[in-house]
Order: sequence, then structure tokens, then C-alpha cells
Amino acid sequence: MNSSQAAIAAVLLFACVPVHADDQAFREEVTAAMKRAADFYRHEVASHGGYVYFYSLDLEQRWGEGVATKDQIWVQPPGTPTVGLAFVEAYKATGDADYLDAATAAAETLVYGHLKSGGWTNCIDFDPQGERSADYLNGKGRGKNYSSLDDGQTQSALRLLIAVDEAHEFKHAAIHQSATIALDALLAAQFPNGAFPQVWEGPVEPQPILPASYPDYDWRTEGRIKEYWNMYTLNDNVCGYVAQALVDAHRVYGDERYLDALRKLGDFLVLAQMPNPQPGWAQQYNYQMQPIWARKFEPAAIASDESQETIATLCLIAEMTGDQKYLQPIPKALAYLEQSLLPDGRLARYYELQTNRPLYMTRRGRAYELTYSDTNLPDHYGWKVESQLAELKQRYNSVRRGDKAKPELVARETVQQIIDDLDDKGRWVSTYDGQPLVGQAKMTRGDKYLSSEQFSRNLTAMSKLLQRPVIRPPRRR
Repeated sequence: MNSSQAAIAAVLLFACVPVHADDQAFREEVTAAMKRAADFYRHEVASHGGYVYFYSLDLEQRWGEGVATKDQIWVQPPGTPTVGLAFVEAYKATGDADYLDAATAAAETLVYGHLKSGGWTNCIDFDPQGERSADYLNGKGRGKNYSSLDDGQTQSALRLLIAVDEAHEFKHAAIHQSATIALDALLAAQFPNGAFPQVWEGPVEPQPILPASYPDYDWRTEGRIKEYWNMYTLNDNVCGYVAQALVDAHRVYGDERYLDALRKLGDFLVLAQMPNPQPGWAQQYNYQMQPIWARKFEPAAIASDESQETIATLCLIAEMTGDQKYLQPIPKALAYLEQSLLPDGRLARYYELQTNRPLYMTRRGRAYELTYSDTNLPDHYGWKVESQLAELKQRYNSVRRGDKAKPELVARETVQQIIDDLDDKGRWVSTYDGQPLVGQAKMTRGDKYLSSEQFSRNLTAMSKLLQRPVIRPPRRR
């Protein structure tokens, strides 16, 4: 047993003492269920050690962002990094090397698909002639070389590499080297003001450091910048994912560059808060720090989803750095968003600049038109989002007070249901209910399928339970 395994065993021993006999039996039941599910997913579902989003039960059909082949695995969550990190949690909870082997195999697929630009795109194609192949560092691919931060692609890959590198005590040379190259490339993609673009092919060009302001042009008809991906990006929680990766990197490697980059990111988010009367955040900004269009259905506007994500990211940065200046924008932002709630308690995805009127789109063919009406919305996009303001206010107050983070607890009943849902093959089978799936997989209502997100969520929940004492239900008197 190496030092890492010994440390894990010590944690497990501490977590399990004292333990009632029925609790011990339950832990054994949990451990056995984890093993069955993990063995099936690793040995039957994995391709080249990696994963996509969804699978038909016979594993003949698979989907990532669209239909995938058996030579394609997905980097974008909930693909390979999501599953790999669940295996890491299982290894931490049990000390079972099989989980580390599975996580290592997933990390090695990311090493294969590492782009020459230093990060990752949304998928990896192991067929050198495949339509999704890209310009890989190993020379085995061809095509584009755009590293992407969209939807957590590069960030999630980094987090898995860092976690597996730590578990191997930095002795897996290929994984360690890949993590180092990617972190250097990420730092080179950070603008002087702390922002990041959506994609990069090399180090970014320096730009002036300015506070956010409202456009001085007719934003409805002008400034529809085609290469928005080169601009300052908040869309799809780019900043939140980057912050998490930087936190992991600093914790594991202890390099102050990652903490400095985290502070710079926080400085950008403070600068990017729009002035009154709308102290929220936009999806994209130009180099003059004005909101801009992204895709043709994403107007220059205040974006409620990104505003909520920014508040959460600022809380994380304040917590990690100990600097409360990153909390200063939050009270005004919370008050503004509360005033902007729709009658049903949700938030419009977009609010018109200056007027704060909810802003939507109608669609005719491929053309989109701005509208104030929500009666005829395209169904491929989230035009309204759930309010997270109560949770964000609680999080803000907790960080402001300096409360210590509480460990995540998982109820016994929750895990028991997870175990009960596992079939005799070691699968959690989902039934399609007609709601849109990540990646827009084409299914018919009632279809049965396997979900990497569900597998990862369930395996992580069971792992968390093993790492903490079982929450026992109160006895009835």
C-alpha cells in the first residue's frame, strides 16, 4: 500500500468508526453496487477509455453533441471528464485501485486528444480520418486547432488530469505533462484584464483594461461581431469553469501563478458588472467592454443566467483568495435581479439594455427577430431561467461571514433508491420523457437509454456517503 492509499484508508477508518452493524451492512451493500455499476460502465460502455453523453441499451447508438461513432468520445460535460471524476471519487471513498485504473484510462484519452494549441475541443476522434478529428499534439489527428472553454470543455479535461495526476503522485509522466502544457496554455489565453475568450489558438493579444459600459452604437442593428469567440466571454459559465480549474491547480501543485490568475479573473468580473440601472452581466463583451452579440439569437443584453453564474464565481474567488473585494458587486446585482423577476418567479434570459424590458426572439426559417413577447419562442434555447437568488444570497452571506464549507452529506434513503434502481446488469436505465437532452439527442418518448450524467451522479453520491457517516433517519416514537 502506497502513501496515498494509506491516507485514504485512514480517512475511511475515521469515517466509519463508530458504526452500527446495520450501517456496516449497508456500506457493504453500497460498495458492492458501486462495483457492479462501475465494472459495467468501464468494461462495456467505454470506448478507447472515454465516454459520450448517451447510449442505446444495446450500445449500438451513442450521442454526444449529435450522433457519435465508436471511435469518438466527448470531452464536454457530461462526457469523459465527468465520468472520470466520478471514478476518482469512488477511488477516494474505497481505495480500490480498479477505480483509479478507470479514471486513468479516461485521462489517457484526453492526453490523446490534446490539441497543439494547448487545450481541448468538445470531442476526440480516434479515427485519424474521422470527421471530428482535430490537430492533436500526438500528430495522429488533422483539422482545426481551436482550444475551447465553451461549456467547460478544456476546464473539465484539466480537472480530471489534475485529479488523476495527484492520485498517481505525479508519477504518470504523460498525464502530468499534459496537465502542465494545458495549464500554461490557459494562462497564456488570459487577457490583461483577467478575462478569457471562448476559444484560442495561441496566446491572446493585449487589450486595454476598461470598466463595462453601455454601447454607444445602435446595438439592435450594428456590431454583430462574427468572431465573438475571440472576445471576453461569460456565456455557458466559462468563468465559473475556469475558476474551478484554477482552484484545483493551485491546491494540487501549489503554484502561485494559478492563484494570481484566479484573482485576475475576479478583477475582470468586477470590471464587467454593468453600471446602473442594470448592475448585472452580459454574455459577451468587446474589447471596449461593451455587451455584444454572439450567435444570431444571442443579443447584446443583460443575461440573467450568466449574472447568476458570475455571482457564484465571485463567491468562490472570494472564498479561495480571502479577499472580500470580490463580494462587493454582489448586493447590487442581487437586488437588481430580484427586481427583474418575471411574474412566475423566473428570470428572462435577456433584458434589454437600459430599459430592462425582457427580451425574446421569434424565428422564421433561419432568421431571428427581437421581440418583447414570450408567446412564440423557439424551443431550442432557454429563453427563461430558474431563479437561484435565494441560494446565491445564502452563499454570499456565508462567504462574507467566513463560514467554513460544510461537507456534502448524502442521505441513506437517497443512496438506497440509487441501489434499488440498478438493474441486474449493473445499469441505471433512463426513460426518455420528451424533454430536450444535452446535445439534442434524437429519441422518441419512452425510449430506454443510458446516461453518463446519471451514472456519474449516482456513483459520486454513493462515494460521498462512504466518505461520511451514514445519515440515519430519526426513529419513530
